[in-house]
Amino acid sequence: MAGALDGILVVAVEQAVAAPLATARLAAGGARVIKIERAEGDFARDYDHVVNGESAYFVWLNQGKESLVLDIKQACDAALLARIIARADVFVQNLAPAAAARAGFGAADLRARHPRLITCDISGYGSSGPARDMKAYDLLIQCETGLAAITGSASEAGRVGVSVADIACGMNAHAAILEALIARGRTGEGRTIEVSLFDAIADWMTVPLLHYEHGGAAPRRAGLNHPSIAPYGAFGCGDGRRIVLAVQNEREWQRLCAIALEQPQLAADARFLSNSLRVANRPALDAAVAAVFAGLNRDQAIARLAAAGIAYAAVNEVADLSRHSQLRRQTIDTPGGPVALPALPAIAGAPEVSRTVPAIGAHSVAIRAEFATE
Repeated sequence: MAGALDGILVVAVEQAVAAPLATARLAAGGARVIKIERAEGDFARDYDHVVNGESAYFVWLNQGKESLVLDIKQACDAALLARIIARADVFVQNLAPAAAARAGFGAADLRARHPRLITCDISGYGSSGPARDMKAYDLLIQCETGLAAITGSASEAGRVGVSVADIACGMNAHAAILEALIARGRTGEGRTIEVSLFDAIADWMTVPLLHYEHGGAAPRRAGLNHPSIAPYGAFGCGDGRRIVLAVQNEREWQRLCAIALEQPQLAADARFLSNSLRVANRPALDAAVAAVFAGLNRDQAIARLAAAGIAYAAVNEVADLSRHSQLRRQTIDTPGGPVALPALPAIAGAPEVSRTVPAIGAHSVAIRAEFATE
C-alpha cells in the first residue's frame, strides 16, 4: 500500500525545528522529502550528541528524508536546486528573512514560474510588520507573546519545557500544506503559504488574551494548578508523591466530596457552591482537599478518585514516561545505529513508511545524477 502522499515531492531548505517538523510529517505520510543542507549540515545536528552520537532533535525531526548538500551561492548548485524545484510539488524554507528571495528562490518568483507549486515560508514574525527582521527562537517567542508570563510558579515566570513555538509553527505549516494539496487537486493551482512562530503562539494565547481584554486581567501563573477551574491541580500524598485531579462540573465536585474525600458536606459549603466560588476561595478549598490526600498514599488516592469517576494523573518524571505502559514506540535507523522513538501520534491505519535518519549528504550523489538535466 502507498502512503497518502506517495508521489508528492517536497524540497526543503530547512534547519532547526519548525520546518523540519512539518516536512517530517509529510515524509511520514509517504512524501519524498529532499532536505537541502550546507556542507556542515543542519545546525540542529549539533544541538547535542546524545542518541548514538546524533542529536536528539535531528533524529526526531528528520526521519525518512534524503539529504542533499548544496551551496546555493554557487551557480551550479543553484541551478540544480532550480531543476529539482521544477519537478517538486512543495517547497519549504525557513532561512533568515528575505534570504531565499535574495538567492533567487523567493515564493513570488517560484510561483510565477511554477503555478502548481506550493510554497511554504516559515519565519519568526512573518514577512511584514515592524518585527519581521527580528531573530526568533523558541524561548524568545515564548517571552515575546506573553506565554512565559503565564507559565511557571506564582513567584517566577517559566519556559514551557519543550520547544512549543517551533512545534506549533511546524504543525501549522503541515496542516496548511495538506490543505493546499487538497485545493490543488481540485483547481490545479498551487498556493503561497506563510507561517510564523509568533502567529502560532499568539493563536494559542487566545484565551489568556481574551481574559485580559474582556475580563480585565490575564490569568495568573498557577504552577501545577488550573488558573480558572478548581479543584484542578496537584496535591501531595502521604508517601511524598503527587497527584493531579481535575473536576470539570458540579456532578464531579459532588462525587469528589462524597466518595474520594469522604466529606459529602463539603459540596454544600457556601464557599464552594460553584466553580467561580471555588476559584475565589481556592486557598481554603485546596487546604481541605490536601488534608485528605496527605493521609493517603498515591495508590490509595488513585483508587478513591477512580471510584468517584474523577480525572487524575500522576506527576511523573521523564523517567516515568520512559517506562509508561501507554508509551508506543517505533524503532528507526540512524547513522549511529537503531533507536526506539515514540510512535507517530496519529493512528490512522496508514501504511508504515521508512523513517531512516540520513547522514549529511547521504543522497547527494544519487540526487545529483537524477536531476543532472531538465
